[in-house]
Amino acid sequence: MRIAEINSPDLRQHDAVSLTLQQIESLVKQIELLSPKTSPLPSSLSPQLRQCLTQLSQLGPSSFSKSVKLQLWKLSYRLWNSCVDLTNAGLKGHVELRQSAADILAIAGDVAGVPSPAMKAASFYYKTGLIWHEMRKFDLANDCYEKATDLVAKVEIDSISDLGERKLLLDLNIARARTAWEVSDRNVSIALLNRSKKFLFETAENYRILAEQYLAFGKAVLMKSGVSEGNEALKLMNEGLELCEKGLRVVKKTDETLSLKTLRDTTLRFIAASHLQREEFDSVVKCVRVLRDYSGVKSGDQHPSLSVLALKAWLGLGRFSEAEKELRDMVVNKGVPEAVWVSAVEAYFKAVGVAGVETVKSIFLGLLGRCQVSACAAVRVIYKVIGEGGGGGEGLRIREIMAEELVSDERVVTLFAETSLVETPDLLTHLISLSSAAAHFRSKDYEISAGLFEKAMLYVPSGTESRILRAKGYRVLCLCHLGLSQLDQAKEYIDEAEKLEPNIACAFLKFKIYLQKNDHAAAITQMKAMTGCTDFTTEFLSLAAHEAVACRALGVAVSSLSDLLNFYTSGKPMPVAEIVVVRTTLAILVQESGHEYDLLKHMKRAQTRMTELGPDNFFGKGEVGRREQNWIATNAWNAGTRAGLEENYELCAEFLSLAAEFYDVKIDREAEGNNIMVCKSIVLAVSAMIATEKQKKVAMLDAQVRKAIELLDRVGKLVESLSAAENPSDCQDSSLDPKFQLVYMLNAYELYGRLKDSRSQQLLVKSYLNSKVSNPKDLLQIGLAFSQGSQFNAEVATTTLNACLSGLLASPLPDYNEVAIVIRRLITIAVVYKGDADDEAVYNLYKQAQRIMVGLREGEYPVAEGKWLATTSWNRAAVPVRLRQVDGAKKWMSLALEFAKKVPGMETYKACMEDFIASFEKKQQEDEEKRSKLTS
Repeated sequence: MRIAEINSPDLRQHDAVSLTLQQIESLVKQIELLSPKTSPLPSSLSPQLRQCLTQLSQLGPSSFSKSVKLQLWKLSYRLWNSCVDLTNAGLKGHVELRQSAADILAIAGDVAGVPSPAMKAASFYYKTGLIWHEMRKFDLANDCYEKATDLVAKVEIDSISDLGERKLLLDLNIARARTAWEVSDRNVSIALLNRSKKFLFETAENYRILAEQYLAFGKAVLMKSGVSEGNEALKLMNEGLELCEKGLRVVKKTDETLSLKTLRDTTLRFIAASHLQREEFDSVVKCVRVLRDYSGVKSGDQHPSLSVLALKAWLGLGRFSEAEKELRDMVVNKGVPEAVWVSAVEAYFKAVGVAGVETVKSIFLGLLGRCQVSACAAVRVIYKVIGEGGGGGEGLRIREIMAEELVSDERVVTLFAETSLVETPDLLTHLISLSSAAAHFRSKDYEISAGLFEKAMLYVPSGTESRILRAKGYRVLCLCHLGLSQLDQAKEYIDEAEKLEPNIACAFLKFKIYLQKNDHAAAITQMKAMTGCTDFTTEFLSLAAHEAVACRALGVAVSSLSDLLNFYTSGKPMPVAEIVVVRTTLAILVQESGHEYDLLKHMKRAQTRMTELGPDNFFGKGEVGRREQNWIATNAWNAGTRAGLEENYELCAEFLSLAAEFYDVKIDREAEGNNIMVCKSIVLAVSAMIATEKQKKVAMLDAQVRKAIELLDRVGKLVESLSAAENPSDCQDSSLDPKFQLVYMLNAYELYGRLKDSRSQQLLVKSYLNSKVSNPKDLLQIGLAFSQGSQFNAEVATTTLNACLSGLLASPLPDYNEVAIVIRRLITIAVVYKGDADDEAVYNLYKQAQRIMVGLREGEYPVAEGKWLATTSWNRAAVPVRLRQVDGAKKWMSLALEFAKKVPGMETYKACMEDFIASFEKKQQEDEEKRSKLTS
């Protein structure tokens, strides 16, 4: 062999392909030698095989020789057959090996002598995708299906003659559609089903498979309730039905059309069910008629669901005679399951109500014939038919006749004699008869109960000795008509009862009537009148509040509870603790907006009562008292913050001041209350006071300012005590939030300023700067606030901003945007406050900025701020230049040039600066020379 041939690229590729094929064959042999007892499979086989396939694909499969391709095909089939053997042996976990077998065929490509190579590779991918789909790994399944689709897309459909290959095209599209459906890509799924129609090839099996898939998707959508889902389900099932009809027109063999006819009938039944769900009853009837025309058999031999569908459709249309006919036909249809029959009976009687005696009897006896082996089902229908068969006189007449005829019927006696449900006809009679009006009242059958009580009242003597009994009867009749929402009749009966026996029960029922009439003013008047009854107790006020809450009459409920609270001031023993009534009142008021001022009034009352009785007597002792105190304090806090969000700052301040008082309560003589929440409440309350002033544009009085300062002084003392008591191991919740301390400091600073107390202002700021909670961001906010507007204080602002700058620069990753803001504000303050009198102080600030920028990456310091420093420092050289102050001019121009060198985008400015400095120095040199000549 020549040296050139040895170094040939083709030869090197051939050697690499051969080596890779040997590795693949070695791996295939290992897989072939696996036994059924090998579980789990070695985890290294699949990665090694994938690596070999990657190497093959990189070697240019298109240039492989025929022998290499044939060898790849053989290896692929050996690997696939091994996977099939492993599956038959019950082993799992080799789906990746199957996909590798499909990938080998795809790499090998077309081989002379192998028919339909692309279809065979696609078949491998399709079968592998099915396994991935079963494992619910839909992304991997879709990947296999798409590879298979790409392979078959290269094949002309007309050139495919093999039935299996033709079916593969359909199966592949349907499989892709199912996978897309599983991942909720419904549009793609339906599009793939529609695309599958061109792969039917006029084969009955293909029509059936595609129609079944449309039906399956339609059933899945039908399970969901919604108009859009119902429309989509109907559309899908109609597509399936159309495919069945088309298949029956194309296919002529009897054995092939049988499955299509069965599927067509099933699809039609589900379409009818969809129409029933959408209450399209005419369409349901049409579907049932078509199905019966298709079957051409007697109604007794039809599918059990047809009669049920038809019955419910006729009921929906209000055609009860047709529905009764369907129900009677179901009795003789032995194929109708018992549960379906019973459900149909219930639907029929729910729609029809009281039927004729003969109809009820014949249907019930037909039921006995259907339920001879299930007495429980018979009892269920007895209660349904007889118990809900009607109300009023006709219903009673049916019950009486049915009791007589059914008890005497031999079939009934025989059926129930074999069970322990009913042992005698007398007991059965008792089950289906009416015992008393009271029983109907307890079962809330108020209409029958009222009728029976009215008849019973005819037999009550009208004498004086029967006044109480008649009054009781009128009260019961009032309750019956209340239950029926017949409020005028109820009012008439309770008025009659009150004439006979005026008492708290009559007064309360009148209150209940006014509530249901939504006459809240009359209800409140009646509630107040209840307290004048001789048998009044405070429990009726609680009951009145409960009824008012149930009717959403919150104003009436609050009025009832307010009257109840008035009884607690008398000092008499009460059945319920006062705090419980207070909490209930507040809980009602916080349910809806618009009651904020009533809520504030009752909270102030609670605060007053707490002061009068003492915390332990008002809230209670121990954990119960602490929970009550915390509940009221929390609701005061919530009401205050809610008012603040609604910009009702005056109300916000009131609520938060109350919250501070409640949080400061000490239960069981505790050392302290909830100091953290006391501080937060006071800080926000004072903030709300200041906001109220700005909102109403009415300045706070000096007394109000001093009161606010006293509150903030209280916060300052609490913060000091918290800081002194705090240990390093304490949790963060043991100290006041830094944000609140910042707000506290700003508010206190502003209020001290109004009293012209600059000394307190300085001490306040100094104390904050030395505290643990101060941080650069808050200091920046304070510095900006004190350097502008009515709170301008150059000394305090400079001190704060310098502390902020030190903190920012001490950070591991300084925020140079904030650094730039601080420097610019310090320069501005120095220029405004000191003017040109202290040029050196201003220069030092610029120089400090220049030193900060040294070593920074380009753009790390804000470019706009860098340009500002460069231009303003250059501008400050203008005065020295005009006044021929050479040193001052050079100082500022050099500094400006240093800034320009460090700021990107100032190259033009830098060049101009350098030219001006050069010309300035040259001019100075010429002036020096002239002066030297003149002096010489």
